[in-house]
Amino acid sequence: MNTFRTKQEVRDQVKAWHREGLTVALVPTMGYLHEGHLSLMRIAKGEADRVVVSDFVNPTQFGPNEDFAAYPRDEAGDLARCEAVGVDAVFLPTAAEMYAEGATVHVVEDRMSKVLCGVTRPIHFGGVLTVVLKLFHIVTPDVAVFGQKDAQQLAIIRRMVRDLDVPVRIVGAPIVREASGLAMSSRNTYLSAEEKERALALRHSLDAAEAAWAAGETDVAAVKGRMRGILEGAGAAIDYIEMVDADSLEAVPALRPGTLVAIAAKIGRTRLIDNTVLA
Repeated sequence: MNTFRTKQEVRDQVKAWHREGLTVALVPTMGYLHEGHLSLMRIAKGEADRVVVSDFVNPTQFGPNEDFAAYPRDEAGDLARCEAVGVDAVFLPTAAEMYAEGATVHVVEDRMSKVLCGVTRPIHFGGVLTVVLKLFHIVTPDVAVFGQKDAQQLAIIRRMVRDLDVPVRIVGAPIVREASGLAMSSRNTYLSAEEKERALALRHSLDAAEAAWAAGETDVAAVKGRMRGILEGAGAAIDYIEMVDADSLEAVPALRPGTLVAIAAKIGRTRLIDNTVLA
């Protein structure tokens, strides 16, 4: 497995692979890899001949009061996990390598980034889109794999690729959960054992939404009420409970197939997200 620290190194390697007629998949991550990330890499291996993982905690997607400095990091562990999966290359840039000094150009999405997580994290998706587009230009992958847990991110990246004619195929990967049902996240490490138990309310509230839908319920307010009761019963501080179209992120007047049921809530001091798409 190759490890690269500079843009030029990874560009040169991918160019060599492309000259051989090989396809390349990119899995962008912020490191501290867990089974959810590894599942993306396994999917990527089935989508292309070579897999590049980027491991970079991107400062531009964190707000001034968010957890950039405290975000968990484990480079040695990340490299070992990538090698065990059979990744071909890991790109480990610094912020100085990724961003030109005094950079003033970034990517802005005008609508989809202003709902759901964008309400309380107004700069987040601008940072995400900018770093993802930079990675697409640096790595020049044929395909990129992103997790469904970050459903808003996935939808916005799909829209960026469509609107800006970026020649990268986007693959969405299913949410991977711990045995308890809690969606895997690097931020789960912030949770105490008691908080982890309470955090299961996120999954339980989604289960309730799916059960209501399966029973024929289509009233958005009614389903939100059931979910709110479960989350508040676990002492969660709710950021949002929303039902939107999974592709456009526009609010739906009534539940229908393709509705994204999305939640964000704090358990203690840790903000968690989870979702499901109604079939």
